[in-house]
Amino acid sequence: MLLYPKKYYKSVKDITLEFLNENNINGLILDVDNTLLDYYRNIPDGVQEWIEKLKKEGIKCCILSNTNKKDKVKHIAKILDLPYVYFAKKPSKSGFLKAKNILQIENKNIAVVGDQIFTDVFGANRCKMYSILVEPIGKKDILMTEIKRPIEKLIIKKYLKNNIKEK
Repeated sequence: MLLYPKKYYKSVKDITLEFLNENNINGLILDVDNTLLDYYRNIPDGVQEWIEKLKKEGIKCCILSNTNKKDKVKHIAKILDLPYVYFAKKPSKSGFLKAKNILQIENKNIAVVGDQIFTDVFGANRCKMYSILVEPIGKKDILMTEIKRPIEKLIIKKYLKNNIKEK
C-alpha cells in the first residue's frame, strides 16, 4: 500500500548503519520539520552525531523540505553540512527526483525519512524509494499538518496491527 512505510522508527537516530547496509541503502533523503527540527527550530540531541556517523560510513544525505522558508532549510543544512531542496511540494515526484540527482544514487538504494505519511511516505513509495516513517519530534505542527495527524494515526495503527500479524 502506498500509504504504508516500509519501516517505522521512533526517531531518526534509531536508523542504524547495519539496517541501511542490510537493505542496500546508500543514501538518505531527510525531511526537516518534526524529523530533524522541532517546531521551534531545535535539533534534538544526537541528531548531528548520527548524521556525521552516517557520512563517515559513506551514506550520502540530502534534505528535502516542503517549506518555502529557504532560510530555515539553509540554516539546518549548513549545521549538518548537507545539500538541500526546499519548497519540494511533496508528495510530488519532482522534489524527490531533485534530491536523487544531488545524491546520484539509484532510487532503489535511497531511503526517504520523514514524519508524515501523506508527504514523505507516499512520495517515497511513488518514487520506488525505501520509505521510513519516524514519530514527530514534537507535538506542535503547522495547521495543515495538525489537520492530517488524526488520519495518519489511524493509518499507523492499521499498519502496526498488520505488521505484528505478519511476524
